[in-house]
Amino acid sequence: MPKIRTNRTRRPPQGFDDIVPTLDQFEEEMRRAENDDGVGKRKVQLTWEVLKLHHARTRYVYNLFYVRKVISRELYQWLVDEGYADALLMAKWKKAGYEKLCCLSCIQTRDHNFGTTCICRVPRAQLDSDRIVECAHCGCRGCASGDYLEEQRRKMREAIDAASSSAGPSSVEASVRGAVADVEALQSTLAAEDGAAQ
Repeated sequence: MPKIRTNRTRRPPQGFDDIVPTLDQFEEEMRRAENDDGVGKRKVQLTWEVLKLHHARTRYVYNLFYVRKVISRELYQWLVDEGYADALLMAKWKKAGYEKLCCLSCIQTRDHNFGTTCICRVPRAQLDSDRIVECAHCGCRGCASGDYLEEQRRKMREAIDAASSSAGPSSVEASVRGAVADVEALQSTLAAEDGAAQ
């Protein structure tokens, strides 16, 4: 939750005015979620909406700085210091295997039975197909990186099919095929690292 701004608060760096409307929208939704009476919800579901909004706001700041590179480091650090984004969660997103991590409590082994991580960290391929996965901490339905790679591979294959059906072989198709090969190489590297760790 962002700190309350007073006269003693540091002034925001240049560029903050461009992202204020989106951050205000997140803040408004967060207030609504915090003031929700929770009628008809289970006890564990009361904080799910707050955690999802926290994740979305942190992902927004992460994408602005690391993916789109449209904000300065100074503004990024100010947003982290003022509580607009979770620095620890973003640090995990930069590590291989945690690109889609929903919250930090899902990887805390002390918070789960048998000293393991949350069920949402298990890849969908290793779960029963008829089983509905839902994290008790944050309501996540799956944040394993293997699922992310499978999703990216599916999207790339759809792009290849669309490109090949519209205008025959092209440089776009070759680059998409190269990207698919890169994703497959990344997945095999991750699998090899997992095998070596065990």
